Amino acid sequence: MSDAAQEHALTVELVSRIDDADMAELCEATDAAIIESGGFGWVEPQGRTALERHFRGVMLVPERELFLARLDGSVVGSAQLVRPPRNNEAQAFGAQLTHAYLAPYARGHGLARLLVQRCEERAAAMGIRVLNLDVRATQATAIALFEGLGYTRWGTHPAYARVGGQTVSGHYYFKLLEPGRGRSTEKLMNEAG
Repeated sequence: MSDAAQEHALTVELVSRIDDADMAELCEATDAAIIESGGFGWVEPQGRTALERHFRGVMLVPERELFLARLDGSVVGSAQLVRPPRNNEAQAFGAQLTHAYLAPYARGHGLARLLVQRCEERAAAMGIRVLNLDVRATQATAIALFEGLGYTRWGTHPAYARVGGQTVSGHYYFKLLEPGRGRSTEKLMNEAG
């Protein structure tokens, strides 16, 4: 059977702790994504020590949830769901999807779509009604994924990031998580304006 025809096990899990083996795979996948410029905010690989410290810190923040993406049982990417702090009641209905990425060697199997959908499902189950995200304009694959999943681009920042000494623009997106309520994106935007 060719690799293209082979079935792969795709899973996404919300985690509150990471064992050493999964942490090693997560750090490797993160650095691979950074090197390929396919995700995360870093532009230079960080190495295991810095990444391990980062991910252990993420799991200590009550408003952050960490999702691990697995291909055939191996950790190959992650995403974070970030809720506003408790003192921000006015925006408690929304959350931010951030640091969603897969290692380059794990792409092309539908895992990125599954990762985002699992984050959306968790957000909706928690009562979140709008999910926000932002992405560098140079990340065409991520943009196509988010737009294909129904995210609406509401703005572009011309000086969003610096990568390789160049200023890069970035796009801002949102998606309503209120199925069946009949409130269109246009109506919500009009209410906000």
